[in-house]
Amino acid sequence: MRRTRAGFTMVEVLVAVLLLAVGLVGALAMQAHAMRARQESALQTEALQAAATLADRIRANAGQSSSYLGFEFDATDAQDAAAPASACSDAPCDAVALAQRELEEFRLQLAANLPSGRATVCRDDGASVGGALQWACSQSVDAPITIKIGWRGADAAPQLALRVALGPPSLSEGAP
Repeated sequence: MRRTRAGFTMVEVLVAVLLLAVGLVGALAMQAHAMRARQESALQTEALQAAATLADRIRANAGQSSSYLGFEFDATDAQDAAAPASACSDAPCDAVALAQRELEEFRLQLAANLPSGRATVCRDDGASVGGALQWACSQSVDAPITIKIGWRGADAAPQLALRVALGPPSLSEGAP
């Protein structure tokens, strides 16, 4: 006696469709993860370029490196909108005015490119607790000038803070 297998092919097709759907969902999840990683990489690159540019400017204006100290920026703080310094391109300016203008350009770059960006320029020994960057600075006279940059990613957790140590102060820099 022969049994009929009615509907067995339909079950096979449904299982194949289910496996295809699971594979597509996995591929979409990998694509979303890759896009988030690309965005975070772009933010990290932007922060690194901003810090490196400011570090180069501080080195170039080493005689007034103390003019850069004390800079703080927090994009979430509405009171950070300082009046722009003179352009220094229209007319000559002194080293202090140049430092103020460079910090203003740095602030504008961070505000435009980093979500909820935060930055500070200070003297810091670089001590971190558990590998996490500490925003408070040691302000030690012999500590290197440090640029700290951070921002919040899509999950609202601090993503990264970059520090660029400029080295210990030289005789030409003086104490702050």
